[in-house]
Amino acid sequence: MKISQIAAKIVVRLFLFLILLALVPVFTGSGIDKQLQGIYLMTNNKWVLVYPIILILGFIGLLIICTIKKYSKPDLNWLLVVNTVILIVYGITVFIRVSHLIK
Repeated sequence: MKISQIAAKIVVRLFLFLILLALVPVFTGSGIDKQLQGIYLMTNNKWVLVYPIILILGFIGLLIICTIKKYSKPDLNWLLVVNTVILIVYGITVFIRVSHLIK
């Protein structure tokens, strides 16, 4: 039970750190807005956006539940770990795709 608490807290903190790290160029004014100006979100099918929305809503829901229960339920902790790891991987793939579009 203690391992799931530690794993959940580490993964959530890593995810929040990566979000803050991704927001640094926006607040520093490094000209990233000019580079991203010509990039638009276009999909052939709007249902493609359902998966990331479910991931984000699942993360928020699991984070709230685990925080309220003070990380005492191991199964919820492991669900939060898996959801957060998948969300981190998804964010990395989006970052790589956008960085290729900027170059």
